[in-house]
Amino acid sequence: MASNRPTPEDPSAYELDDRGAFPGPGVDDGDGPWEEWNPTEESTRSVRGKHRVAKQRGGGFARGGTVLGVGVIAAVGASGMASAEDRPPVPISMPDIGGMADDLSEKLPDAKELPGIGDLISDDGPAAADAASAPADGTATVASMGTGADTGNAAGAGEALRSRILQQADAQQGNAEQEAREAAEKAAVQQAAAEAAAHQKSAEKAAAAKKAAEMEAKREAEEAARRKAEAERLAKLAKSFIAPVSSYTLTAGFGQAGDRWAADHTGQDFAAPTGTPVKAVHSGTITQAGWAGSYGYRIVLTLDDGTELWFCHLSSMVKTSGKVSTGDVIGRVGATGNVTGPHLHLEVRPGAGDPIDPMPWLRDHGLNV
Repeated sequence: MASNRPTPEDPSAYELDDRGAFPGPGVDDGDGPWEEWNPTEESTRSVRGKHRVAKQRGGGFARGGTVLGVGVIAAVGASGMASAEDRPPVPISMPDIGGMADDLSEKLPDAKELPGIGDLISDDGPAAADAASAPADGTATVASMGTGADTGNAAGAGEALRSRILQQADAQQGNAEQEAREAAEKAAVQQAAAEAAAHQKSAEKAAAAKKAAEMEAKREAEEAARRKAEAERLAKLAKSFIAPVSSYTLTAGFGQAGDRWAADHTGQDFAAPTGTPVKAVHSGTITQAGWAGSYGYRIVLTLDDGTELWFCHLSSMVKTSGKVSTGDVIGRVGATGNVTGPHLHLEVRPGAGDPIDPMPWLRDHGLNV
């Protein structure tokens, strides 16, 4: 029948002797002989996975004895500082942790993969140089990691961080300067565009004013030319048109109302003494001559353009038919017909139609009446 008793355990490294102190090496405290542990590569093995404190077999400590110093400090604290001072110093041997450091270094992630740290460390930085120059043995590796390596890595990381901050500051300053330059260039472009627009507007306004001035000058020149041509034409016409009588007084005008005619006055009256010569205003043909009722003796002179000139209230008729020239005497002033005194009644009928005001017509033909 199987036994259910628990397997006896090896004595603990933390048990004290009857004096409250940890037994020294080689002291038999009843649990077995103890001797100084001098671990070697053959007596130690790599720790894999979780940390385990192996039970000592055959009087030797397991690799977990690395915590022996902590146990001794706890034991000294429990027994009192006074008792500890009366005892001789306890020799403590520390195991070589080179193998543990190797195993630990295999488990630790690469510093470049740590968040926030990998960006600060480059392959060419101080940390890489320290790693390349470190010895291969475990003890030196641990020492360099605990002292110089940590200091070097920290210094390298700090320098890299400082360099990165300076680079960011320089980049920000460069961006700010670039933005300032761009803003200045934009303002300069806008100002130049505004000035160009103002100059263009001013130029257009000046061009418009110049064009208006040129057009006005042209219009004035044309008007002057027209007046000159009209003056020349009138001067030429004046040689071919004359007033019907040499000396006269203007009395009843065109369109004037009066009780001596049935409607408004249809011509212009030139008052003059009876017998005053009446001349042909322009060359033409006498188409009618004789008595005409209220007009008295009348001569109708038809010009080449078809305009009829009526000379009325004549006392006598000198020419009654045929061609006449400008200035030829065709009759004399009288008071025949419906009149109150001697005068020449002159009518102008363009195209042998209705009468028009004789005064503008005479002026248009160069006569100053």
